[in-house]
Amino acid sequence: MQIRKIGSIILAFALTLFLSTGLAVAQGTAKQDMKAAGTDTKDAAKDTGHAVSTGSKKAYHKTATGTKTAADKTATGTEKAYHKTANGTKTATDKTVSGTKTVGKDIGHGTKVAAKDTANGTKKVGDKIAGKPNPQ
Repeated sequence: MQIRKIGSIILAFALTLFLSTGLAVAQGTAKQDMKAAGTDTKDAAKDTGHAVSTGSKKAYHKTATGTKTAADKTATGTEKAYHKTANGTKTATDKTVSGTKTVGKDIGHGTKVAAKDTANGTKKVGDKIAGKPNPQ
């Protein structure tokens, strides 16, 4: 019986040792799991921060490049518009001067013709008054 008692004590001791070791391992594993989860969360936050930073820098550079391109195109377009306006103004000025000369010549010619007609009419009236016959 004493062997049974010793055997029961050894068995009870072995079970107690086994179960307590299992609980200690389980507690250590849970603690490690929590620590690993915290580390993973921290690493994910860092990665997210780096990704946001990189994306923001890219967006900034793209915006700056787009703004510079728009400014260059606006300057080019403004310069083209200036040259076209200057050219159009010069053409309009040339045509105005030419038209004014033509109108001046026409007015001068019309004035000469009107003066001759007036002179002839006046001469005819003078001749009628003087009693001269009309040349036909």
